[in-house]
Amino acid sequence: MSAKHSELPTYTLFALSEQAIVIEFGQAINDEIHNCIMAFAATLQQQPFQGFVEYIPAFTTLTVYYDPWIVSDGGNKDASELVKEYIDQLSSTVQVSSKLNPRKLTIPVCYGGAYGPDIQFVADQAGLSLQAVIDIHASTDYKVYMIGFAPGFPYLGGMDSRIASPRKNIPRPVIPAGSVGIAGTQTGIYPIETPGGWQLIGRTPLALFNPEKEPYSYLQAGDSIRFIPILEKEFLALKKGTSVE
Repeated sequence: MSAKHSELPTYTLFALSEQAIVIEFGQAINDEIHNCIMAFAATLQQQPFQGFVEYIPAFTTLTVYYDPWIVSDGGNKDASELVKEYIDQLSSTVQVSSKLNPRKLTIPVCYGGAYGPDIQFVADQAGLSLQAVIDIHASTDYKVYMIGFAPGFPYLGGMDSRIASPRKNIPRPVIPAGSVGIAGTQTGIYPIETPGGWQLIGRTPLALFNPEKEPYSYLQAGDSIRFIPILEKEFLALKKGTSVE
């Protein structure tokens, strides 16, 4: 059965700066708005305007960056208004699919121990065993809604509320790259070494951010991922001899 398509719903435009326009599709974080953002991004990618630089999807918005000098024809026109006009024209051609076909990726994770020092806290909060926390966390397909906070950091939707846990009162000054954490009802992965306050439950050996190749971030908005539990010996083997290509 083919997916149903519909026209783009009402949106709001506002200038973020002299070089960026934000398209806001609503206030709620849900699949409907996510599908709108992905559809508009795909259309803009196929039909970029002169002076277009890049777009950045988020939970409820798509930010469009542009070169105002090129857009304004050397400063002779209002670049912001021209970009808004183009976005309005482009919106009439956007077809929103009710069912996307995302990349499906697996992320191996070694849970607990030195790799997940907060998993016992998460288990205690939930009133579950450590194995139950792992089973629940690894039993879901997660949607990458956006990349932010740190280079390559994915904000994921779909975590089971049974293992929701509050952020740490005092953030850690250093969190190892690859750490998988929980904060509230969200889960995510630290692609680079950085401070952070999420509860750490495991770590992946995969390198999810590489500034020396395109795209820098292995994960992209719209991807679907699933965590796969692995043993420490598997983690060490993958860390030593495997990288994401």
